[in-house]
Amino acid sequence: MRMHSTSDLLLGTIGRAIHTLCATPAATRSPAQVLQQTTVTNSGPLSESEQAKAAALMRVNHVGEVCAQALYQGHALSTADPELKAFFMAAAQEESDHLAWTKGRLDQLGGRVSALNPIWYAGALAIGYLSGRFGDRASLGFMRETERQVEAHLDSHLEDLPEADLLSRQIVQAMKQDEQAHAEAAFQQGASPIPEPIQWVMRKSAKVMTKTAYYL
Repeated sequence: MRMHSTSDLLLGTIGRAIHTLCATPAATRSPAQVLQQTTVTNSGPLSESEQAKAAALMRVNHVGEVCAQALYQGHALSTADPELKAFFMAAAQEESDHLAWTKGRLDQLGGRVSALNPIWYAGALAIGYLSGRFGDRASLGFMRETERQVEAHLDSHLEDLPEADLLSRQIVQAMKQDEQAHAEAAFQQGASPIPEPIQWVMRKSAKVMTKTAYYL
């Protein structure tokens, strides 16, 4: 993996923030490739209320991916280990596919991205950086716990999405598989356990974000 200097990361952070918040993302993989399934080319007919609900859920997922990009950037900035920097950057690159999938599906559903994305991004970047100041194992532990909580969140979306919305469901399933892989990768890198009180704060913070992003 390519080693990244701090100056590389600072410039990259600015560039990735602009790209995440302003650019039209392009995926390097499809959800079907991740799941090793046949590509879903069409969903069943959705009622107006089902389409609105699916769009709101995909907006929440898109916000989650905006935050994921910022968290990984924060983790990468906080470590002095060049291999760990590269690990976080590689994970961010892989999860950029999720950003493209959710944005694309949101557009198809006639939805819009969250108006608060710059705030979500800035907050997640700060959290990622600050968690890393407690050490690399703590940073990896935060990454692992985040991925585990995101996986549970995606499970709830699979229950909430309209059954006929096959496209959205395939996207969420592929995202879930990637989150599982990233949580395991963080564990293999030496992630330390996150104390239960911090896990509780993470869950409550995520709940506020998801409820807000559902509407805004």
